[in-house]
Amino acid sequence: MTTPWIVLATIIGYFILLFVVSWLASRKSDANTALTGGREAPWYIVAIAMIGAPISGVTFVSVPGMVAAKSFSYMQMVLGFAVGYFVIAYVLVPLFFKRNLVSIYGYLEERFGGKTHKTGAWFFFISKILGAAVRFYVVCVTLQALMFEPLGIPFIVNVLVTIALIFLYTLQGGVKTVIWTDTLKSICLILSVVLCIFFVGQALNFDFTGLCSAVASSDTSRIFFFDNPSEGTYFWKQFLAGIFMVIAMTGLDQDLMQRTLASKNVKESKKGLIVSGITQVFVVGLFLVLGTILTLYMSKMGLNYDKSTDEIFGIVAFDSKMSVVVGILFILGLVSAAYSAAGSALTALTTSFTVDILESNKKEDETTLGKTRKKVHIGMAVMMGIVIYVFYLISSQDAISAVYSLASYTYGPILGLFVYGMFIKGDVRDKLVPVVCVLSPVLSWVLQWALLKYCDYTMSFELLLFNAAFTVIGLLLLRKGK
Repeated sequence: MTTPWIVLATIIGYFILLFVVSWLASRKSDANTALTGGREAPWYIVAIAMIGAPISGVTFVSVPGMVAAKSFSYMQMVLGFAVGYFVIAYVLVPLFFKRNLVSIYGYLEERFGGKTHKTGAWFFFISKILGAAVRFYVVCVTLQALMFEPLGIPFIVNVLVTIALIFLYTLQGGVKTVIWTDTLKSICLILSVVLCIFFVGQALNFDFTGLCSAVASSDTSRIFFFDNPSEGTYFWKQFLAGIFMVIAMTGLDQDLMQRTLASKNVKESKKGLIVSGITQVFVVGLFLVLGTILTLYMSKMGLNYDKSTDEIFGIVAFDSKMSVVVGILFILGLVSAAYSAAGSALTALTTSFTVDILESNKKEDETTLGKTRKKVHIGMAVMMGIVIYVFYLISSQDAISAVYSLASYTYGPILGLFVYGMFIKGDVRDKLVPVVCVLSPVLSWVLQWALLKYCDYTMSFELLLFNAAFTVIGLLLLRKGK
């Protein structure tokens, strides 16, 4: 069987399984369960779902590939992620459960007012649509090279087909479907990575001891970088950015928090978050180990990538000397990560737009609310497809960097709003908050440019912290007098 047909058969098989899980999860769903999951998900199911939730097609393709250029430096940020999960569990989760929020941005309306609420929701909307597009773009490009292009199918058709499939399996079930499909995704991801390590190791004639020794002795397995503070890989920059990045991109992200808010209570939610946060360190470690093994294989076989390190995993998986099983596992892991992540983003965008921007849950009965949600769902799917295609036309950098670079600009104001709201007393001039939130990313960009030009300092993902700080300072200037 040739490569395009292997890819097609794997995708069809996975989607059959996905639709079965989606159908089982969405039975007896109504407008309420579509938005909240019914608040009955067991903590261990949420934990398994949250392990895979932040892992998109970008992680599956880009993290193993980036090892060739940046070694295991990404693990420094992942260690920060683990710390950030504890902050989310013990600071944010009690806050959201106490207010019984459907969308986490409802807190901003209670704390500041309607303009701030809308501002937070719009920044989430921009953040999620761009982030989801970058993640899914990587998958579409990979599938284009492996299946659609050999079959003579243009990229735009690739995007339309995949978005349509995602739209269909998330339309009815909402959050409840997302949790169960993410559980399936987590299992498929971990299984794929472990088996890929095994089969590529076999192709290199490594037994378990030999494989461990080869990874440990490779230059690409270096984790900690303390030598040059001006570089983007410096430990404290990565670690601190990891803490605040996960607080912003998970704790203050409706997409990822919609899972943990579907738990029965605060205690259950905390358990799920902490278990998933610790487990993710080991799961990402598997991705990095796989990256080293892939670079060893590329070196031994004299293979090279063309444009980006994102290509490495696919090149090895479909090398003529590699077992066809690795190709199947690669596609299985890729589509399970990508389609689940895109479906989750689509559901979160639908919820946030319906609840935060349209405020339909306050104005409509359950039947009308269900119809509105479906219309918004269609609109979000169309918009995601358009953004993916635009990114395809302009993209140049490796995808994992693109995701976090975008997040540093768009999640900064959200982080700043919540930090001020939770830790600083006093009201602000609600009508002027949108101005502050727009100016903060602009000032952050100017600071990043100036430091590079005049100080030869490369600002990494700590840009998020400066962005949030500018937002807090702006809010302080907007404080109302007694």
